[in-house]
Amino acid sequence: MPFARAIDADIHYEDSGGDGPIVLLAHEFLMDRTMFAAQMTALAPEFRIVSWDARGHGRTRDEGLPFTYWTAARDALTVLDHLGAEHAVVGGTAQGGFTALRTALIAPERVSALILISTEAHGPTPGQSAATLQFLRQWYDHGTHEQAVHQLAYWLIGDDERYRAIWIQRWMTHDRRGIEVAANCLVNRDSVSNRLREITCPVLVVHPTASGMDRRRAQQMARGLAAATFVEIADAHLAATMTHPGPVNRAIRQFLRAPMRSAQGR
Repeated sequence: MPFARAIDADIHYEDSGGDGPIVLLAHEFLMDRTMFAAQMTALAPEFRIVSWDARGHGRTRDEGLPFTYWTAARDALTVLDHLGAEHAVVGGTAQGGFTALRTALIAPERVSALILISTEAHGPTPGQSAATLQFLRQWYDHGTHEQAVHQLAYWLIGDDERYRAIWIQRWMTHDRRGIEVAANCLVNRDSVSNRLREITCPVLVVHPTASGMDRRRAQQMARGLAAATFVEIADAHLAATMTHPGPVNRAIRQFLRAPMRSAQGR
């Protein structure tokens, strides 16, 4: 079972292997690396897909200390160090996208391209924070936990009954209090919208139209980046990598082939 050792955590990751360019993918809050299983199947071996578990999630082991998405960005670089990779395409869904943006800001020389799915550069609005805190109160409470689980399943997955059943089962047996530190990271995240022009690598912005993410913010983020491609996935909820792998994989493959050809030509 592969782990990359950070100062205070063992970061678990899954690696498709192969000689293709590395694509490092980070998952959404309350999910894990398995949300990219379809990308591992479809995009390897042309690309080497590496997905990893954030602190407080999956099989990553940490000490339960407070962290931010800047910490998570350093965790992403730790995985690349462990792989011996000088650079990679870095991406993620929702909170994974928050991490990917910060990785590009911390170490631009190591990020050859970005893939941002269902994500934004702003910090949470007051309305978003209030809604998240209300959800977390339901999640932590034994009497309302099941209600919160079903609400989360619809929000992230939509009507896909197969994936809803899988994740509902996982969340119902989940340690309800085990996400508190990660939740604080989510609710208190900062904005990087005023730093987007510092990111000069090619960027793919994927916006699932039923994700609940603000389309205007996604477009604003794409416009704020120096070299962004904006793609919408119709009728997909936030976890589009699972429920709509066909259009997501096509968008990623088409995007990656272009910058990789350009890099090989230099």
